Amino acid sequence: MKKICVFCGSSPGADLAYLQMANKLGEEIAARGFGLVYGGSNLGLMGEVAKSALDNGSNVTGIMPKVFEGRVQHPNLTELIVTDTMHQRKAKMFEISDGFIALPGGFGTFEELLEILTWSQIGYSSKPCGILNVNGYYDELLKFFDKSVEMRFVKKEHRDAIIVDTDPKKILDKFEKYKPVIIDKWIDK
Repeated sequence: MKKICVFCGSSPGADLAYLQMANKLGEEIAARGFGLVYGGSNLGLMGEVAKSALDNGSNVTGIMPKVFEGRVQHPNLTELIVTDTMHQRKAKMFEISDGFIALPGGFGTFEELLEILTWSQIGYSSKPCGILNVNGYYDELLKFFDKSVEMRFVKKEHRDAIIVDTDPKKILDKFEKYKPVIIDKWIDK
């Protein structure tokens, strides 16, 4: 594992714990000698995770669509990749990253997380994907995932492959031990 992609909000959120966790995650990524891949912004949780990773010696790659270029990009990135579209941005994040962690965020974060989970489910990805569940932010989404298993839309093995923790060190420890789920997604085939 060399590069961890972090999906998170470009806002700080309503709880100071979100910024504090972004800082701790950036620090832990750097402490392990990993590079950070993220959305490229200097705002909110994005800016905090990047600042922390950079301050602690990590290489940080920001990937953003050109619609945001020159408006919110972090000024001190190791590398900035500008794409034409959001789809290209996500494809590039996937291509150069070895694992994915979601911190709190909004619709963009949810969409990025769910796309990686879908790719894992259909066998397109064998990379670990996790949720850093800060102060229960993702509790309701995780309950919904459980409901999807109960209603037979998602296999339990795919649901259980989502790595969830409240501690950056523990989630990255789990990433290093991750074994991909290699089964068909279809339940009643």
